[in-house]
Amino acid sequence: MIKEEKSVCKTYGEMDIGSFTTELGARIRNVKIAYERIGPKDAPVIFVCHALTGNQYAVGDEEQPGWWSGLIGKGKHIDTTKWQVITMNVLGGCNGSTGPLSEDGDGNKYGVKFPFISVRDIVNSHYSALKRLGIRNVHAIIGGSLGGMQVLEWGILYPNFAKLLLPLATSPYLSDFGIAYNTIARFAITNDPNWNEGNYEGNPTIGLSIARMIGMISYRSSEQFNARFTREIREGWGNNHQESSYQIESYLKYQGEKFINRFDANSYLYLLKAMDHHDIGRKRNGWRKALATIKANIVAISYKGDIIYPSNVLNEVGKICQHNSQTAKHYEIDTIFGHDGFLVEFEKWGHLIEEELNGIH
Repeated sequence: MIKEEKSVCKTYGEMDIGSFTTELGARIRNVKIAYERIGPKDAPVIFVCHALTGNQYAVGDEEQPGWWSGLIGKGKHIDTTKWQVITMNVLGGCNGSTGPLSEDGDGNKYGVKFPFISVRDIVNSHYSALKRLGIRNVHAIIGGSLGGMQVLEWGILYPNFAKLLLPLATSPYLSDFGIAYNTIARFAITNDPNWNEGNYEGNPTIGLSIARMIGMISYRSSEQFNARFTREIREGWGNNHQESSYQIESYLKYQGEKFINRFDANSYLYLLKAMDHHDIGRKRNGWRKALATIKANIVAISYKGDIIYPSNVLNEVGKICQHNSQTAKHYEIDTIFGHDGFLVEFEKWGHLIEEELNGIH
């Protein structure tokens, strides 16, 4: 179903791209990719790639603002009166694109029978969907975290598709440290009795909420947690082991409980595996040589205190790409929000995006 709001030139829909074959050779039938499209239809396209628990609603609406509504919209840093912005839910996701919750063609949900997918599979499926929308090239591709992984793959898989690449809070490969966090999250979900080898009827709430709490710790810096919560007492101390003595405990539990109502555990597992497998140098003689194939201008942004994707890695990406593309830059944003810096404090870095978008012709 397609919903159109002509006053804001906004479209929500699902694009049927037919059968899709993964990197591992698995064939997925009747693949659908859900999307949000906003802005003048004849304007240059900015393609947005979302992070692990994101979705296609980057802009959203007045009732439910999107996860990047502070960056994208009328009169904002990515101005939707000037640019046409398209965001797609990832393959393997749980917000309309084909994933574990989808039917497998025989009337059953895929569940853990869904094929393993890679970041390259996500990019290839989105390329097919964009072609179906009549998009043959874009002005820029932007995304953070898992979205940034996609941005880098876009530049390698389709070197002539975009003029500008904007990878944020990401890396050309996921480090062992990053895989370690994903391992704990995966262990929490798969060892929840309600996971039932992936054949659950309702989310395995304990495991998925623990996984989310683990993620929340890795997304922020210690400075941000300490400054926000300041060891504030909530329920008192020493009554029982289930008490939330401190405000930070209550916050993490709340984040876990909220998450189980909006995200599917199997989708989370599949996307964690895709992130673990992310390495732009895989089968390309290493990530440095892979970067050499990028033709687009590239502007990378990292965030101080990001423990998963430290700034020095993206800084090296920028240096390597300076020898290959027309323009290659790296900015580090001073923030206490760590990895989540790409979702907040747009006043600190949104102008950089705006300037780079306007500077490329």
